[in-house]
Amino acid sequence: MADESSPELTVENVGPAMNPAGILWGRRAWELLSLVRARSPLVQCITNFVSMDLVANSLLAAGASPAMVHSIHEIDAFTPRCDAIYVNIGTLSESWLPSMRAAASAAVNASRPWILDPVAVSASDFRMDACLGLVALRPAVIRGNPSEILALSSACRFSDSKGVDSSHESTDAVEAAMSLARTSNAIVAVSGAIDYVTDGQRVVGAQNGVPMLQKITATGCAVTALIAAFVAVDPSNPFEATVCALSIFGLAGEMGMDFARGPASLRMTLIDSLHGLDEQNVVSRVIVSPMP
Repeated sequence: MADESSPELTVENVGPAMNPAGILWGRRAWELLSLVRARSPLVQCITNFVSMDLVANSLLAAGASPAMVHSIHEIDAFTPRCDAIYVNIGTLSESWLPSMRAAASAAVNASRPWILDPVAVSASDFRMDACLGLVALRPAVIRGNPSEILALSSACRFSDSKGVDSSHESTDAVEAAMSLARTSNAIVAVSGAIDYVTDGQRVVGAQNGVPMLQKITATGCAVTALIAAFVAVDPSNPFEATVCALSIFGLAGEMGMDFARGPASLRMTLIDSLHGLDEQNVVSRVIVSPMP
């Protein structure tokens, strides 16, 4: 943290990594990653079948402790002991939905943050109704692609939804994200070429990342789980934690791309890079900027 002679760490004035405010974002990202590594927060993950492996390994690489616990019979005993809960509706089923609701409620009752990933929320009425019910249970953060955030915010409904893919740019959904943040009282993150994060008033963009991450299934799920780990170590400031988690994951993708030949090898080098991130790279290469 900054000492008395240093500028206060704030999120109002941000810029590229080589500007003073940008360097503060890099320092903040390193601080939170270091806390994750030191504290190894326990993150309960109720996530889809496709993403379980990458989610668990990404959390482990960052220093967190994943727990893939989804049975409703374990929620009461297990969830309150976790540092954060991650709920992903990618492979939603009637049997899992009660567990998601119970885990979210248990998290709130235990004053633990929980994070929602509304995968393909507009694909069916069942999925939309389930997700709206979860939003009512007060997630600390909601992260989705532009189409998901547009649909969930009720600012716009699109009949040409491509399921988990997005036909919109992240900039298209910023106003919807701000509206959703205000109505849900959650931090909302929109993933894209630039990941935008808002609390309903402020909007900043985390610019790290590489396009090839979109060619690897479950990278969005993995970064949402990483957000949960970062919020777990700083639950009083989910805005900064979300921005920093997105930046760290994107930076790991950039560094992994230096050694990757394609999506399959990037998946491996992404995890390696997330594990090996050091202070110099994080402080100097994290790029966060205000919404133009």
